[in-house]
Amino acid sequence: MKNNDIHFDLKSLPQLMGDLFHRLSRYAPIMFFVLIAVVYGFVLLRITMLANLQPTNSDVSGEIAQLTPHIDKNAVQQLQGLEDNSVNVKSLFEDARNNPFGE
Repeated sequence: MKNNDIHFDLKSLPQLMGDLFHRLSRYAPIMFFVLIAVVYGFVLLRITMLANLQPTNSDVSGEIAQLTPHIDKNAVQQLQGLEDNSVNVKSLFEDARNNPFGE
């Protein structure tokens, strides 16, 4: 192959790109559908992979190491004592127990 056979001119590049764009524009709906299908397939694949993912040993040990909340017994006794001494407080506690989401 000789160098004389290759004719590449930068001035004709916009014309070539315009022709290529015109030829490919006929297939734009098909290319759009294929793009959407590929993205949808990728999302489904990632969801499936993440749904079946098992936790690592470090994740499990991190959950085990977390402390459970602890309420001091003295604080519980004080609250119960206040509840027993005051009728208003006792009614507030009872209302909150019976209907926790009520106003």
